[in-house]
Amino acid sequence: MDEDFRKAALDYHRLPRPGKLAIEPTKRMATQRDLGLAYSPGVAAACLEIAADPKTAYDYTTRGNMVAVITNGTAVLGLGAIGALASKPVMEGKAVLFKKFANIDSIDIEVEERDPERFVEAVAVLEPSFGAINLEDIKAPECFEIERSLRARMSIPVFHDDQHGTAIIVAAAVRNGLLLQNKPIEAAKIVTSGAGAAALACLDLLVAMGAQRENITVCDIEGVVYEGREVLMDPYKSRYARATNARTLADALPDADVFLGLSAPRVLKAEWLPSMAPSPLILALANPEPEILPEAVRAARPDAIVATGRSDYPNQVNNVLCFPFIFRGALDAGATTINEAMKVACVEAIARLARAEASEVVVAAYGGQAPIFGPDYIIPKPFDPRLILEIAPAVARAAMESGVATRPIADFDAYREGLERFVFRSGDLMRPVFAAARGAGRRIVYAEGEDERTLRAVQTVLDEGIADPVLIGRREVIAEKVRSMGLRMDLDDSVRVIDPAADETLTPLLPLYQGKVGRRGIPPDAAARALRTRPTVAATMLLETGQVDAAIVGGLGEWMTHWHQAFDIVGKRPDVGRVYAMTGVILPAGTLFFVDTHLLVEPDAEQIAEMTLLASEQVRAFGVVPRVALLSHSSFGASDAPSARKMRQALRLIRERDPSLEVDGEMHADAALEPAIRARAVADGRLTDSANLLVFPNLDAANIAYNLLKAAADGLQVGPILLGMNKPVHVMVPSTTARGIVNLSAIAASQTA
Repeated sequence: MDEDFRKAALDYHRLPRPGKLAIEPTKRMATQRDLGLAYSPGVAAACLEIAADPKTAYDYTTRGNMVAVITNGTAVLGLGAIGALASKPVMEGKAVLFKKFANIDSIDIEVEERDPERFVEAVAVLEPSFGAINLEDIKAPECFEIERSLRARMSIPVFHDDQHGTAIIVAAAVRNGLLLQNKPIEAAKIVTSGAGAAALACLDLLVAMGAQRENITVCDIEGVVYEGREVLMDPYKSRYARATNARTLADALPDADVFLGLSAPRVLKAEWLPSMAPSPLILALANPEPEILPEAVRAARPDAIVATGRSDYPNQVNNVLCFPFIFRGALDAGATTINEAMKVACVEAIARLARAEASEVVVAAYGGQAPIFGPDYIIPKPFDPRLILEIAPAVARAAMESGVATRPIADFDAYREGLERFVFRSGDLMRPVFAAARGAGRRIVYAEGEDERTLRAVQTVLDEGIADPVLIGRREVIAEKVRSMGLRMDLDDSVRVIDPAADETLTPLLPLYQGKVGRRGIPPDAAARALRTRPTVAATMLLETGQVDAAIVGGLGEWMTHWHQAFDIVGKRPDVGRVYAMTGVILPAGTLFFVDTHLLVEPDAEQIAEMTLLASEQVRAFGVVPRVALLSHSSFGASDAPSARKMRQALRLIRERDPSLEVDGEMHADAALEPAIRARAVADGRLTDSANLLVFPNLDAANIAYNLLKAAADGLQVGPILLGMNKPVHVMVPSTTARGIVNLSAIAASQTA
């Protein structure tokens, strides 16, 4: 990695607190009674139940949702045998991915033990603590014996992800690649470069799916694995030794349908590719540099389908497509192991998902670009929200059908609904927005370019590829802060700086600005000063004249002042009556959106209807299906007060204009968030679940509500997001953090797409 990325990675792991994991309680402990229930004497009741029936541990403890990520540090990523302690950042990262993608709690355990038998002893005695074991980064061939021994001794799933996770994704890619090329797997000729744990596991799974051993040629650092070879051989590799005259990778490639590389950079030469079969499938999975770069393959064999392990090319083979979700299904079914049937079910689910037509939610999650099954899309992307919904049920069903499930799932429709609630409440609000913004090359101007929050945010914007930043401010001040803060941006290359006092970029904009504000009480001299001294004015004029695509302003001083300056220049969309402000609050249980939080003090019914429809449009841009609650002190007609009548009238207008929108009201806030309370209040409620978009009768209620919830629940604010502006501009509040600026940047960039 380059030095800039290395420094960013170290900062990521070190700040604001070391590491990537923490432990949070799941039960309230606010009173003496709570403590008595949680510990002594109440805990004895749960202990006695488990002692009488060990299966009840899944009812009274976290065991059924707890995975141990365990290594001895003998084969860490591409770093080799760096030891257990040095592997801890990787294992913490794996635990974080379990939580992020599948809501599985996980603890990393690093065991400093190179002897396989002693390592097995250390791990086997941990069985009472966990529902499953994820072995990680253990070198071959010891990993085969370690996993085999632990699976024989333990009655919970033991899964070496380096082997089986990679194998599952590779098998899905091969399934779909061969399908596109109209080649049956039974007839496919397969050549591998690499004979480690992952490569052999890939071949084992492909054989289980129909590949023929006589069609497989394995190559390693010594060349072809052939019958009679004695150098660098072991029993696991010997399974694939066959009679052949080929001795090198180049010898083995002619007429091959599939190249599978899990070895080293640049071992596959472009000049060898013409000898392969028509329309070959090339999986070059060495990281960070593959066995051959996709552009080299395209130049030599434009008919080939290529997959790599990298995120900057199509068809990324990434274990995160698999391991969180196969464990989710195994844990939920109480599986005693992860067997071949469950792995094959996982393969087929992933392969089907790539072939499936994308829904609107999925399109939003992919940044507005619908993924279409074809040579550049044979496996889903790691952030596809459907992965857990398809893989976990398939794995759980396979566990039941193969007889290893101890807690069979009785209602798969209800199970899937529970998974959906996790997917769309998991705090991944910004995921589709970042996807839409990334790589689009949008230019965003930041009015407060000297602010340290802005500079930290801009560094992230650059790192994420969200936009091309333009900073308003004094160049020497910005340069000094970049240096003192240790940031890596280049003010002569990746970032443009416009100094209002010295840069002539603004001079040609003055006549246009004077024309916009001359009839609003701002004389020509004052307009000239404002353009040079008010960064919000300068930034929005750059936006208005098309020199940038979006603007982020405010964050210092009075919010309404910045808003008026921006609105006077950009104005509203011609198809809307007003501009409104929506604010999101990301909470552990999901995200809530509030409208209008900043602009309209006392909206009428028409304006409430308009803001609701605009807000729903923006919520959909996050890949979230809006469920709208019109809030009031009144609950479903209980009051005839003017504000209650206003909300009822707004409901009628909204339903007339968008009959498909899930919206109901007027209702209390607790009824909006709790379906059970709502059901007691009215029998014909229109919301299918908790509301996620809350519409208030006036600005006071909305602003107070979102600020209270943000502070009380430690929520992350997103916004305010301006709805109905003629061009993408957003005004930061003073409390906006650097991360908040990054989020607003992604929103603004995606709005220009």
